[in-house]
Amino acid sequence: METSKSAIRAESLDELERRNRLAEEGGGLERRERQHREGKLSARERISLLLDEGSFEETDKLVTHRCTDFGMEQKRIPGDGFVTGYGRIDGRTVFVFAQDFTVFGGSLSESNAAKIVKLMDMAVRVGSPIIGLNDSGGARIQEGVVSLAGYADIFLRNTLASGVVPQISAVLGPCAGGAVYSPAITDFTLMVDKTSYMFVTGPDVIKTVTHEEVTKEQLGGAATHNEISGVAHFMAHDDAECLAMIRELFSFLPSNNVDDPPRRACSDPVDRADAELDTLVPAESNQPYDIKLVIERLVDDGYFFEVHEHFARNIVIGFARMNGRPVGIVANQPAFLAGVLDIDASVKAARFVRFCDAFNIPLITLEDVPGFLPGTQQEYGGIIRHGAKLLYAFAEATVPKLTVITRKAYGGAYCVMSSKHIRTDLNLAWPTAEIAVMGPEGAVNIVYGRELSQVVAEAERNDGPLSEERKQALLAAARAEKVHEFREQFANPYIAAERGYVDAVIPPRETRRRLITALEMLDGKRDKNPPKKHGNIPL
Repeated sequence: METSKSAIRAESLDELERRNRLAEEGGGLERRERQHREGKLSARERISLLLDEGSFEETDKLVTHRCTDFGMEQKRIPGDGFVTGYGRIDGRTVFVFAQDFTVFGGSLSESNAAKIVKLMDMAVRVGSPIIGLNDSGGARIQEGVVSLAGYADIFLRNTLASGVVPQISAVLGPCAGGAVYSPAITDFTLMVDKTSYMFVTGPDVIKTVTHEEVTKEQLGGAATHNEISGVAHFMAHDDAECLAMIRELFSFLPSNNVDDPPRRACSDPVDRADAELDTLVPAESNQPYDIKLVIERLVDDGYFFEVHEHFARNIVIGFARMNGRPVGIVANQPAFLAGVLDIDASVKAARFVRFCDAFNIPLITLEDVPGFLPGTQQEYGGIIRHGAKLLYAFAEATVPKLTVITRKAYGGAYCVMSSKHIRTDLNLAWPTAEIAVMGPEGAVNIVYGRELSQVVAEAERNDGPLSEERKQALLAAARAEKVHEFREQFANPYIAAERGYVDAVIPPRETRRRLITALEMLDGKRDKNPPKKHGNIPL
């Protein structure tokens, strides 16, 4: 009898080992090698690179599909094309799922959708981030509507988890049709150049409907979504770099909306003064400079982790640390379109501001903005509505907010860029700041229009008829004088400082120290919005 029981136990263990082996083999060696030839890693290789060594605990490894149509009952592989589980990044728990393209093309079934739903529900319960590694041919056609229902179940969890735990999506292969909406809801999307793509409708459908000829790469490749659509936030050269980017991004984020972001020991002096900041902004206000040089001189060790680097380059967003504390940075970029706010820049910055506010990450705004981009294209495209998104995001945010005006702060853009009037905690200005309703060059036409029109007439009364060249020279000289006069009297930081709209005008070299001491002062900040179900942001 004992021998029989031992034999049964041995058989059970053998069966378990067999099923585990089948799950780990996925679609087999040949298909994994095909992945490698295409420059892609397997699902398990990706998880191994993403997580701390030996920390992955797999769940639902033996799940199989339930489909009995189209001969599918003979094609059951444990795991059903999705690897799910939890592990650690830098010692902190994360939940991860990876689509295995070697099994049914990584297609979504009722069973593997249930695996993801279970994983996401657990992640929210324990307050840990969710990372999805996407590489799928889409919904499993053989299962029909139940596979579509699986997508909807996942979308609901994405929505409910939004603002509760960070959600990160890596697109490491195809992601098409309804599948694209899960990454679109998550907080950050990463793509790999040349091997990943996303689109709602593929090139073949587009050709049939609109007769447009377009390749997968042109339509939904990593470059397209990083530079043109703004759907993706990061672009990597290969899977390994993409996974390393996720680990680096995670180092700035808290595990959930209750925790604070992880702090690091810092050897960069709090009171480090950088004299180069005093001369970094050009004397001429129409001359460009790179705001990233300012950021690098202010933050710990000059390290800035930029987000959305290739999209709407007239505004810069990303993460850095100040005395070891993670902060989110929003900065106008004078080196591109003079740092003007347009539709794309407004949307890009607004979503970043809302993410930082949801996850307790203080915001630092570096302002040098001449206004909103004029033109029919912007107005017809809804710049009013889109610009309002950024205004709404800053006004709604209750995390510590600090603003430094380095140069221009004109018109409505001054209000939008985290001004004192929308609950910003500390507003600083450099002596080079120009705070006004509009730039001096445009203002003189309104304020001194009549005086300028009389310059030529008065000269001709005194000296007789003048040549056209002489008239233009007189007007240019008079305009330059009035521009200087307006700038001296109105376009400077001191009128705003007299009103308390700017808390201090400081030498640029003191900026790092002032920001860090302000963050320390605001460490216990408690602010909240009026009770409501949610606001109605102008989407």
